[in-house]
Amino acid sequence: MKIKNTFLMICAATGAFTVAHGQSKNTNYTITANQEKAHILSTMYGIFFEDINMAADGGVYAELVKNRSFEFAEPLAAWTEQKKDGGEGTIEVINRSAERPENPHIIKVNVKSDAGYYGLSNEGFRGMGIKKDEEYSFSLYARQESETNVKLSIELHGADGALIGNAELTPTDKEWKRYNVKFKATATVQKAQLYVWLSGKGIIDMDMISLFPEHTWKNRPGGLRADLVQKLDDMKPGFLRFPGGCIVEGRELNNRYQWKKSIGDIDKRENIINRWNTEFKHRLTPDYYQTFGLGFMEYFLTAEDIGASPLPILNCGMACQYNTAEMVDVKDLDPYVQDALDLIEFANGDASTKWGKLRTDLGHPAPFNLKMLGVGNEQWGEQYIERWKVFTKAIKGKYPDIKIVSALGPAPKGPEFDLLNKTFRSLNADILDEHYYAVPKWFLDNAKRYDNYDRKGPKIFAGEYAAQSVNTGSPKNKNTWECALAEAAFMTGLERNADVVNMASYAPLFAHVEGWQWTPDLIWFDNLNSYGTPNYYVQQLFSLNKGTDVVPLLLNNEAVAGQDGCYATASLDKNTNELIIKFVNSGATAQNVSFAINGSKGYQKEAKLITLRSDKKDAENSLTDPKAISPVQGTIKVDGKVLKLNAEPYSFNVVRLKNK
Repeated sequence: MKIKNTFLMICAATGAFTVAHGQSKNTNYTITANQEKAHILSTMYGIFFEDINMAADGGVYAELVKNRSFEFAEPLAAWTEQKKDGGEGTIEVINRSAERPENPHIIKVNVKSDAGYYGLSNEGFRGMGIKKDEEYSFSLYARQESETNVKLSIELHGADGALIGNAELTPTDKEWKRYNVKFKATATVQKAQLYVWLSGKGIIDMDMISLFPEHTWKNRPGGLRADLVQKLDDMKPGFLRFPGGCIVEGRELNNRYQWKKSIGDIDKRENIINRWNTEFKHRLTPDYYQTFGLGFMEYFLTAEDIGASPLPILNCGMACQYNTAEMVDVKDLDPYVQDALDLIEFANGDASTKWGKLRTDLGHPAPFNLKMLGVGNEQWGEQYIERWKVFTKAIKGKYPDIKIVSALGPAPKGPEFDLLNKTFRSLNADILDEHYYAVPKWFLDNAKRYDNYDRKGPKIFAGEYAAQSVNTGSPKNKNTWECALAEAAFMTGLERNADVVNMASYAPLFAHVEGWQWTPDLIWFDNLNSYGTPNYYVQQLFSLNKGTDVVPLLLNNEAVAGQDGCYATASLDKNTNELIIKFVNSGATAQNVSFAINGSKGYQKEAKLITLRSDKKDAENSLTDPKAISPVQGTIKVDGKVLKLNAEPYSFNVVRLKNK
């Protein structure tokens, strides 16, 4: 693919290529490089994270043990009793809720034989991905109850049962204490299992049995999976929205996301069931829980790591309206509102404040520079407006500079959308969050959506969008090139209207190939590997090439938004002194394109060309062919103030011209 694309670009640059798909069309466009229409904010293109599709536990959170603290509805789910060499014993699940309501379950293991081994194994999240020569850190909380100490033998077994790593550990204290041991794996295995063998007659209590790779993102102990975060970092996102969408709401309010329960000591973070576990009958996942090992502190740190502005979304006193539509009375909103105020203090307050001190005590004395906060996810109706007013009054009263992101419901049109759009505009809302999940044609047809929006009204956050190859919510949706190309066409309209649209993010972000509930998704992964979809590379190219200021790119004095199947936008990058052109040809015929550039002193004779394309609209990337559709770098000649481009069929092209 890369060789072929490089050949095509060379031919396009020299004018020697004859299009096999049909006769090329010659079109002349104009760019006025000294007429700045809109400033492009650093937050223009970002990331939407939600714990769906095993994105957190079993995904970016690098913990390998499932149900490590025995808090699933079935406390021994994912664990299997094991015996060898004549070992005997029993396992009891003890409920200590009066003592530890946030982590009530422990196991009491009674080893009843002097000979052999007794214990249990853990299956991991669809198995455990283990890498040869990687060091692994095993830990647990334990206390001995007998006079003689029960010994632990830790083993990793491959799918064939072969031993691929082991260590010994002997807890010694009769009070709860954390123990740790490290060892290297001797093989790479996609679906390994952990065995915890106990020997020596006696009784031992255990909790928080954990296994992490040593090399996580930034090598933080108990941290995040490095390859997945690297893909986020490679996008250079302007913001990170977390902890998601419907996760924020919960099916019921008692299973909503509560940020205060997601920070501090890992063993004190209260586990809850993931609301996506039984949401879709076609993808039931009853073993899907939230440990909150990836919590708000980790979200803020990750945003900081990748240079993204944090955008937390908080529950507004309403559960998911698609599910229970449960809500608290407005007079009982105080705890929810206080959570929002406390979060701002946690992010930005100094050590003299209660929550700023907690952030400092957690190892981050510097503020996280929080500038915006979402109130609710996809809420709608008068009930949402009523609660939004309470939140807004309280937040603006104490923190007037914080921008509030306000939901416009789950769809980009209809009575629910119209009510919220009209109301929030009349109330001078800061940022309106629009969501679109639709077939590719919708994205092509709506590239002009924001051309006539009020320039003095609220700013727009395209908070969730993804072209659906079949229909919205279908398990048959694929991350096809047709979908990605339609999104690229739509995004030219977002960027062209950067004075109105300040933020945009594809959704969902991550999906485990064996543990997904929703498709399509931006990044797919298994236990060892990951790949970016064509949609990922579209998002990346827009983010890496957004520029600083939009300038007019016109065809017959009109924005380029569908004429002859083409879509385009242009911007200046004042940081690099370049003109950037983004050009989408969504049709089956090549386009011989000429750009006449006015308002410039001229450009260097050779420009950078990045092309993303495929001849097949149904083409996809995969774990076996992760870059089947990926950016190809090349160059193109520039003749003074004229640029000629052969825009191939089904292609997204980015050109960067350097000023003389």
